[in-house]
Amino acid sequence: MFAAYAARIDPDQPLTGLELGDRPAPEARPGWSTVTVRAASLNHHDLWSLRGVGLSQDRLPMILGCDAAGVDQDGNEVVLHSVIGQSGHGVGPDEPRSILTERYQGTFAEQVTVPTWNVLPKPKELSFAEAACLPTAWLTAYRMLFTNAGVRPGDSVLVQGAGGGVATAAIVLGKAAGLRVYATSRDKAKRERAVELGALEAYEPGARLPQRVDAVIETVGAATWSHSVKSLRPGGTLVISGATSGDRPTHAELTRIFFLELKVVGSTMGSKDELEDLLAFCATTGVRPVIDEVLPLDRAREGFQRLESGDLFGKIVLTPTS
Repeated sequence: MFAAYAARIDPDQPLTGLELGDRPAPEARPGWSTVTVRAASLNHHDLWSLRGVGLSQDRLPMILGCDAAGVDQDGNEVVLHSVIGQSGHGVGPDEPRSILTERYQGTFAEQVTVPTWNVLPKPKELSFAEAACLPTAWLTAYRMLFTNAGVRPGDSVLVQGAGGGVATAAIVLGKAAGLRVYATSRDKAKRERAVELGALEAYEPGARLPQRVDAVIETVGAATWSHSVKSLRPGGTLVISGATSGDRPTHAELTRIFFLELKVVGSTMGSKDELEDLLAFCATTGVRPVIDEVLPLDRAREGFQRLESGDLFGKIVLTPTS
């Protein structure tokens, strides 16, 4: 079957390890379900995999992609939960939790097999492309906002790096939940788009906000860390789920953190229950993922290039070519 896969690891030039071509179709195994992929979405996780983060050389070649929606072997329209081994189902109780493609072949292919426990019904209100955007970036944003930041309607939130998948999701979900959302981006067009999606205002990185916020959604890392800390009200919460600009800020702002009793919370993906809640939230409210572009799977390299350059707003979706 045709697939996009990691053939080599290169920390500095990750796309040199990306190959497009035939790979073996998944084999049936007890407790697992095979899904015919109708749509799969790109995440920074896929780029990090090509750099060797979470993916070791001995597991290559590895089909990339951790998000998908499709049709299972019984004809049901389904969405995949990307965290494998969270419950022990399908892999045994002693296997550590992993994200799909760290141990098992991924979704950038015509078919994928995952533990049956990881297969959820796709709401009829969502298209395959929309549903495929939810299990990683949108689920991450959902958990950051409503589980780890603990914000409530009327609270204020700063979202750093508008345009990225998680940041875009946080803006849309925050608006729908009645939050006062502020956003930042280096790009004027992305700032304007953030406001169109529901941000009250969007600023250049580092700009002073009209008020200190209750929570900050941080995925950029080193470049925005100091601004994130300085933007919080006393007792506020900074939730971080990524560090695309690096994980070593020049100023950690430790004095401000302890003096103002700020909370710093790490966040990774989300649970199956949270994904079910997110699917229902989108189905009932009309909230939909922001899709930048849909590409056939044989043009996956273009999608990876845009993701690496940051030249996108929302999600890039791949659809199998057959």
